[in-house]
Amino acid sequence: MRTAFINQLVEEARKDEKVFLIVGDLGFSVVEPFANAFPERFLNAGVAEQNMTGIAAGLAMEGYTVFTYSIANFPTLRCIEQIRYDICYHNLNVKIVSVGGGYAYASLGASHHATEEIGMLRTIPNLIVSAPGDPIEAKAITRLLVKDKRPSYIRLGKAGEPIVHSGINNFTIGDGLCLHKGDQTAILTTGAMLKYASDFIQNNKLNFGLYSFPFIKPMDAIMLKQISQSYQKIITLEEHQRSAGFGSAVLECLHDLIEQKKINSIPYVKRIAIPDKFISVAGSQDHLRNLSGLILNTHN
Repeated sequence: MRTAFINQLVEEARKDEKVFLIVGDLGFSVVEPFANAFPERFLNAGVAEQNMTGIAAGLAMEGYTVFTYSIANFPTLRCIEQIRYDICYHNLNVKIVSVGGGYAYASLGASHHATEEIGMLRTIPNLIVSAPGDPIEAKAITRLLVKDKRPSYIRLGKAGEPIVHSGINNFTIGDGLCLHKGDQTAILTTGAMLKYASDFIQNNKLNFGLYSFPFIKPMDAIMLKQISQSYQKIITLEEHQRSAGFGSAVLECLHDLIEQKKINSIPYVKRIAIPDKFISVAGSQDHLRNLSGLILNTHN
């Protein structure tokens, strides 16, 4: 995903001389295409992510579309105050990009696990929150957010995530994506769990619907309304804490639809997410996902 993002950002920067990239002392072997093509619009802020965020806010005030980029927990959890006050309070054109969301940096321990940031960021006013599910979604979201002037967050995987979509058409900010419809059960995912859900359905020959929600905020209430009227059961799947994450946002949106009298009832909703604990062992991303219970089975 990170390569797809950088390649798309280079493409957008060729068309828009205001696109600026700041990194927090990482991205080597990834960000060079941008740095080499636009050295005057590239800055390595070093291991100083809070300062990086303040610099981004200043550049945005001067008319730039600024992307900050670092390992997922560092430009988010470490910078939550700067994101709230420097960027979102002033509604500035800064895009916070995290690489390695969830357990992508599993071998480096809890200090490098970004498993709470969606819940924290989606409560901040003015901020768009996105988590593409594959490289196709990552490129599409990058294109959209370069043109949109609002503050935004993009949660990327690390590297090597396979393509799931054959293509995306007529995609706008806040849209969900239907990969295929099913019978009684629908799986809703956000971020890099999309491929796992797709493989699970295919390998078990299940007639489940599969939907990707690359935007957690704003959420596609129209699609959720259609899903709630078409299925008896919804399973939400995310590589994030159960509290305040994607599944919570789905439940909130469904209850809002009830309150607005746009639907009459809500299907049974099962949330598969990280429980309220830290994973204190090192291992592969799949190993930590299994330890956290991020597992679909035919009894879900």
